[in-house]
Amino acid sequence: MFCRDFCLLSLCLFLLPQRRCSLGHLSSSRSGDTTSLPGFENLTMGYNKYLRPYFGGEPVQIAMSLDIASISSVSESDMDYTATIYLRQHWTDPRLVFQGNKSFTLDARLVELLWVPDTYIVESKRSFLHDVTVGNRLIRLFSNGTILYALRITTTVACNMDLSKYPMDTQTCRLQLESWGYDENDVTFTWLRGNDSVHGIEKLRLSQYTVESYYTLVSKSQQETGIYPRLILQFKLRRNVLYFVLETYVPSTLLVMLSWVSFWITLDSVPARTCIGVTTVLSMTTLMIGSRSSLSKTNCFIKAIDVYLGICFTFIFGALVEYAVAHYSSSQKCAAKTTQEGLANDLTKEMEEVNIANILTSYKQKISFSSIEISSDNINCSDLTMKTREKIKCVLRNKIHRIIGYFTIQNPSNIDHYSKLLFPLFFMVVNVFYWAYYLYF
Repeated sequence: MFCRDFCLLSLCLFLLPQRRCSLGHLSSSRSGDTTSLPGFENLTMGYNKYLRPYFGGEPVQIAMSLDIASISSVSESDMDYTATIYLRQHWTDPRLVFQGNKSFTLDARLVELLWVPDTYIVESKRSFLHDVTVGNRLIRLFSNGTILYALRITTTVACNMDLSKYPMDTQTCRLQLESWGYDENDVTFTWLRGNDSVHGIEKLRLSQYTVESYYTLVSKSQQETGIYPRLILQFKLRRNVLYFVLETYVPSTLLVMLSWVSFWITLDSVPARTCIGVTTVLSMTTLMIGSRSSLSKTNCFIKAIDVYLGICFTFIFGALVEYAVAHYSSSQKCAAKTTQEGLANDLTKEMEEVNIANILTSYKQKISFSSIEISSDNINCSDLTMKTREKIKCVLRNKIHRIIGYFTIQNPSNIDHYSKLLFPLFFMVVNVFYWAYYLYF
């Protein structure tokens, strides 16, 4: 009884400020000036807010529309987005039909006296209804019993993202509305005007994304307790890659080009070439760590930006290794040259000793045939043994040096010469394949 009187009292105060109010009838103190709402007494008499319209009969058809006020953030680390929406629901309750063709906006607190749908946001992590300065709700009643119920909600909704092409990715997110307790036998959901039921999303300006397209769907959710109606707003967000080009791609490319400067410095300038190589490697490492720190919770993904930074790091490290190989080859060539000169000197001395021995042998043969023959035999034996030994050593040395020569770069300066052409060429080819794959496949 108290609720009924409170409801009627609120309606009287809101609709017409009169001096007298009575249950189910509004009148003024002046005779002949009477305003009444026939049938409006259904709000207080015989109305049960715990029973849906058409209870026991056909399902209630609820038409919805959305205004997307803003999408404040899209988080790759948490895989969600936060949006502020105006949710508007329309349905007809025959118990609230009154005569006339007017509509009345009621105090939002009267919603506690009416039946309203139990709509909720699927996959919502946290949501709240704005209540400054009062609860941001709207109730509007039409003469044919149609009710407009509007809410202002801020919600954080999960959005599964595929970051394999980050930052050249396109994400598809959803906003899904579903009935919590009423299944399809009690409630049906429809969009008020199809795709035109959603407003504001095409005007959104996000920091990293551009809304590429959106469309609405009508679906059903199969649960253990029944089949429930569901409305889906699906929209595609394309990331703006220009920011990442300026922040990551351009600096990493310039570091690769900086590492090529060492190819124009002579091999003898060890400090200069080593400094360039080590500095570019450390700078590239810092850049790679910085690019991954913003997505610390999604390190399991191998993203497109990680692939590019890995390519740049490989080329920079390759330039450093190239100098190490060239410098080592130059050192080996100098050492081999010194060794060859020493071997040539040794061979010259051995040949001189052999010639002296032959001269002595010939001289002894002229003095005494018999003695010379004996001594000749002794000398020749020792001489032949010495010659065979030296020849084997020389042959082995030549073979070893020949084998080493196959793996020794004859002119180390050619390494830099070829690197000046091959490194930029390979880097350009890899870039063509990289951008073609991630932009068009």
